[in-house]
Amino acid sequence: MRRWIEGLETFAVDVILGRRYGRRADILRWVLRGLSWIYLPIVAARLALYRQRVMRSRAPGCPVISIGNLTVGGTGKTPLVEMLARTLSARGRRVAILSRGYKSAPRPLALRLWDRFLGKNAVFLPRVVSDGSSLLLDSRVAGDEPFMLASNLKGVVVLVDRDRVKAALHAVQKFGADTILLDDGYQYLRMRRAYEIALVDCTAPFGNGFLLPRGTLREPPKNLERATHVFITKSNGSDNADLIRQIRRHNRVADIIECAHRPLHLRNFSTGEIIPLDFLRGRKVGALCAIATPSSFEAGLRALGAEVALSKSYTDHHRYTTREVENFILRCGKRDLDAVMTTEKDAVRFPLLQNPDVPVYYLRMEIEILRGHQFYDDLIARLTRPQALVAPEPLYA
Repeated sequence: MRRWIEGLETFAVDVILGRRYGRRADILRWVLRGLSWIYLPIVAARLALYRQRVMRSRAPGCPVISIGNLTVGGTGKTPLVEMLARTLSARGRRVAILSRGYKSAPRPLALRLWDRFLGKNAVFLPRVVSDGSSLLLDSRVAGDEPFMLASNLKGVVVLVDRDRVKAALHAVQKFGADTILLDDGYQYLRMRRAYEIALVDCTAPFGNGFLLPRGTLREPPKNLERATHVFITKSNGSDNADLIRQIRRHNRVADIIECAHRPLHLRNFSTGEIIPLDFLRGRKVGALCAIATPSSFEAGLRALGAEVALSKSYTDHHRYTTREVENFILRCGKRDLDAVMTTEKDAVRFPLLQNPDVPVYYLRMEIEILRGHQFYDDLIARLTRPQALVAPEPLYA
């Protein structure tokens, strides 16, 4: 069943991105386009209800920084969340990251219904991935991105809950958090935020131009107007003047920061050994991943000097079985490849491997700011100056 569902998801994604043609693909495109016209007024009505305060956002009692985007998938959000958390923590802030835990193991249905419809008396606390000192959940329960953040950040609390207002209050009251990072929060309007960061991938700034489900846009580009800061991601250092002009049509005042995602080093999946990037030069490797844009991962390997002789990709957030990984390693071994390469986000979803015949490495990535350093420094300075305590608002009015 899982394989059938993933096959259907892959077909739909290929249709949306224009990689599938034929009668079935054309029919699905027209159906999805019709659904997009229904989706648009729903998005607009929801935003209007919050703007008119018919629906209210809540303040947890400390600054909230939302990090998100207008499109689904692949803008490089997790490395930016990590950089912000690391910087703020080093400046003395008690940081908590809140995530909805996409594709994490769900609670039993009965408990979810109880929590949703009898929420005023809810006793189900957010999942604590990290309390700042210990890693408490695995990637299956926490979700791959929260687990990855918790693994890489010491002294930072990581919580998972669909109700991130509840999670924020828990972070403040239980863990003494004084700064909240709202991961993937651009569309989460229930929480009041001090700063709104929108990420724009310079390789596909507004997807294919269509709203969900026909395209990859969660909101129209004009909704960039809500952002206080725009991070242009995946830049190669070239001039982004045309993209900046597009952004300025929707938002004239946001600080714009251009950045790149740079590989830092390799890490051996089995031993944890750190390997310099030069290892890849001239090596024949297999590329295994389940991310939104597999082609960008493979292009990155080639840019580091590797020859990608074999590749396999799955749908985003796919949870690997032992058989899937071992079969790919076996295929790489038969071709006498030097290594199996994957991403850090994929590695947290791998099964345990005992002495694989071909070594498995993942790429550790980091954000590098190319232009707009002063804007980033100003943001950090404002967030780390002494601030008066504010009582949190009640969760339910």
